Amino acid sequence: MKAVKGWLLGRTSYTQSLPGARHHRSPTKKPVWIIAVVSLITMFVIGAYMFPHHRNSACYMFSSNGCKALTDWLPPSPREFSDDEIAARVVISEMLSSPRVIKKTSKIAFMFLTPGTLPFEKLWDLFFEGHEGKFSVYIHASKDTPVHTSRYFLNREIRSDEVIWGRISMIDAERRLLTNALRDPENQQFVLLSDSCVPLRSFEYMYNYMMYSNVSNVDCFDDPGPHGTGRHMDHMLPEIPKEDFRKGAQWFSMKRQHAVITVADSLYYSKFRDYCRPGVESNKNCIADEHYLPTFFHMLDPGGIANWTVTYVDWSEKKWHPRTYMPNDVTHELLKNLTSIDAVSRVTSEGTGEVTWTPCMWNGIKRPCYLFGRKFHAATLNKLIDLFSNYTSMA
Repeated sequence: MKAVKGWLLGRTSYTQSLPGARHHRSPTKKPVWIIAVVSLITMFVIGAYMFPHHRNSACYMFSSNGCKALTDWLPPSPREFSDDEIAARVVISEMLSSPRVIKKTSKIAFMFLTPGTLPFEKLWDLFFEGHEGKFSVYIHASKDTPVHTSRYFLNREIRSDEVIWGRISMIDAERRLLTNALRDPENQQFVLLSDSCVPLRSFEYMYNYMMYSNVSNVDCFDDPGPHGTGRHMDHMLPEIPKEDFRKGAQWFSMKRQHAVITVADSLYYSKFRDYCRPGVESNKNCIADEHYLPTFFHMLDPGGIANWTVTYVDWSEKKWHPRTYMPNDVTHELLKNLTSIDAVSRVTSEGTGEVTWTPCMWNGIKRPCYLFGRKFHAATLNKLIDLFSNYTSMA
């Protein structure tokens, strides 16, 4: 209880006299026609903004370029939502307004996305031991039936299907895991993990960090480059504007309300299902798991997410896949460094790549960012077990 309490605290006008000879012009002879023309133009601009044109012919009275020359500098008029969009936003707003209740029996759902056997079950066993009733486990094995070495993973598989990297099937697997985990009303927090993920903190630290956070940890940032908004498909319009298209890692931790709206969404999900893939528009290669959730939450609940993930991944090698840690890499110093990181870096795909740093804030307090790490090779298991009690006890 002490641990929980610790987490909860934590213009000037003037008149100038001039010689009378300079005031021979009568005020009634002012260029009234200028005022009339300015007024006419102002009325036209206001009217064009309030009542958008339906035919282009009228535009050519003012510009040989037609309406485009006018609309390029007019402020954008608000878009009218479709019936489906209004319905979706009303339902989502209702879901988000439901109160969040944390009780002694509240649990965190650990959802594992894996092709088969989880190589770090023994490590997770050490992590879970003694905390029964505070967690639940769900496994989506897309290829092979897992062989278990921990009692906490026995019979925890859900109905699974094929998963292809970068395709909508990855999102389908995530939604399938969320759906199954939502069946337990005690599950109040949902974290997505891979077969190469390992815990970086003790269970108590992790539980308090996630359960008492005011927001969900969904990664989200604006990448104006070819691998960011450059992947936006015109087919996604008008429901998903290009300026709202976002990017982020797929590994999330979200509260129950966000899990519910994720599985309930069909409108925005369908846009990614139908168009976020290679071959739809020119050479764009939209990757569903990097864009769906970041875009979805940015559009519908931007203040409800932290915009960074609690799972550390090393992209320093600048390849399509992150660095994999091998046995020789695993040291107490490495793990200490990972758990001390308190800011996230963003690298855009524009030009040489612009790097920005954002501090990790937990309920307004700067804290270390990461609770989990990946990718760790299966051969690192024994080293991680040997170091577990030391590195997870670090404050």
